[in-house]
Amino acid sequence: MRPNDDPFIANRGLLFTVAYEMLGSAADAEDVVQETWLRWDAIGVEGRADVHHPRAFLVRMVTRKALDRLRSNARRREEYVGAWLPEPLLTAPDLADDAELADSVSMAMLTVLETLTPTERAVFVLREVFDTPYDEIADAVGKSAAAVRQIGHRAREHVAARRPRMDVGRREQQEAVERFLAAVTGGELQELLDVLAPDVVLVADGGGVVQAVVNPVVGAKKVANLLRPFGTLAPGARIVPVLLNGAVGARIVGTDDGYDTAISFVVEAGRISRIFAVRNPAKLGQIDVEAPISR
Repeated sequence: MRPNDDPFIANRGLLFTVAYEMLGSAADAEDVVQETWLRWDAIGVEGRADVHHPRAFLVRMVTRKALDRLRSNARRREEYVGAWLPEPLLTAPDLADDAELADSVSMAMLTVLETLTPTERAVFVLREVFDTPYDEIADAVGKSAAAVRQIGHRAREHVAARRPRMDVGRREQQEAVERFLAAVTGGELQELLDVLAPDVVLVADGGGVVQAVVNPVVGAKKVANLLRPFGTLAPGARIVPVLLNGAVGARIVGTDDGYDTAISFVVEAGRISRIFAVRNPAKLGQIDVEAPISR
């Protein structure tokens, strides 16, 4: 078998995406994919030849390993200082062409998935994003197909009640983000108020390592007043647009003063309604490497 014919290599992007959507951490997802590879490799050529559906087999393995890690991470999440946000990903421009996949890895969706139980999250991701058959999901999570259907229904209702509406095109999204970045850079209060939705919410994740607001900041005036002094506080910094998690985001660069930040947005009706600012250095280590997102 040539290396490129190996089912693991052919499906590596898919396996990473499943693990990342379940864990919200690129580092953990990479670890899970690596553990899956070691298990796959240990089966040997003859053993792999007996696997009739390699893709389903690999997805099952990565799901089980991600579930184990998700459950073991629960205590750390409870003890986390301030808001916990998913680890941002640098993504390719063509990811936005797959609107459903881009939405599933968006920061907004991943924060909603954090409110599900580990099993609910696994079922939702496998069924709603990858259209995995119920019997395969049941095998992966150790439940009956009937139980998985019930879990999936409950998870769908939970997500639908909490996910923001993001029915905007790339152009509208980019225009709103560019207006926002110009207003922040220029310190213009009114321009900030004009681009922010009245009920905008800003969530920052410093992990207790760098300075960040501990609680969400709600309302255009409060958010604008918080962001307006940026140019004075970090005079050497630049804010540049980047593609994060399948959408137009931003990165603060060019500073040694602890202001390194990845910012994701939700745009609704031409205004920014959600701002997710990831400042924890442990979550920014892989952001300069494009993630292998696929399905």
